[in-house]
Amino acid sequence: MDLHDHGLEHDLHRLLAQGRHRRGALRWLGAAAGLALVGCGGSGDDGSSGSSSSSSSSGGGSAGSATCSVIPEETAGPYPGDGSNTSGGSIANALALSGIVRSDIRTSVGGASGTAQGVPMTVVIDLVDTNASCADLSGYAIYLWHCDAAGRYSMYSAGVTAENYLRGVMATASDGTAIFTTIFPGCYSGRMPHMHFEVYRSTTTASQWTNKLRTSQIAFPADVCSTVYAGASGYSASVANLARISFASDNVFSDGVTTQLATVTGDLSSGYVARLQVGLAA
Repeated sequence: MDLHDHGLEHDLHRLLAQGRHRRGALRWLGAAAGLALVGCGGSGDDGSSGSSSSSSSSGGGSAGSATCSVIPEETAGPYPGDGSNTSGGSIANALALSGIVRSDIRTSVGGASGTAQGVPMTVVIDLVDTNASCADLSGYAIYLWHCDAAGRYSMYSAGVTAENYLRGVMATASDGTAIFTTIFPGCYSGRMPHMHFEVYRSTTTASQWTNKLRTSQIAFPADVCSTVYAGASGYSASVANLARISFASDNVFSDGVTTQLATVTGDLSSGYVARLQVGLAA
């Protein structure tokens, strides 16, 4: 049987719909992805080399690990959409939008209808308690946001100020995971490709930035980014932008990405799956 007939994202959601345990589905996904492995983070701080293995200390989000580290606190940047700043003279708060709690964040909500185009990516964030032997943290909330293929942020960037796509909130399940369906982010000038996220105690408290417990960012292996940008349409500007930046020169990741580098598997035709274990001192 060809495990990639309909893509990794399709197969993951099919297993979850059949009622199997989420972590079991993710273990299956890791095995299937080995047939089309492109690159995995965790081989080093430079994030340039792919590898099929990782540990929790390398940001791989390994299930059942007894060692983990608190994710570093990072800037939310200028485009958080969490109520902490303004856009066009008004408070920009996607967290207050009806429908913002959703797994698929590719389409705008709350009256906007735009859809972000790009290479499909499933993002799996595994939230664990560093004070309790990396126990799963269920019932928390993750707010994830990132730029589109052209490097624009909805709600802020010219041309997409009326959109709010690539922003969404998900509660962590009993196994501590929050799963998002999105696209591979573009690379804009001055930054390595990344995603932002905030951790909240629950979806109820995930209403504005003052309630957040942690803010951090997800990094991606440079070789996977190069493959995507060179082989997919819509990412033309990212090719040149990526060539001019590195983890060493990035103003956020220059101190290392050991706990922020996602494990990425997949390919251009099937889409990608990124996993990251996020440690929180709960």
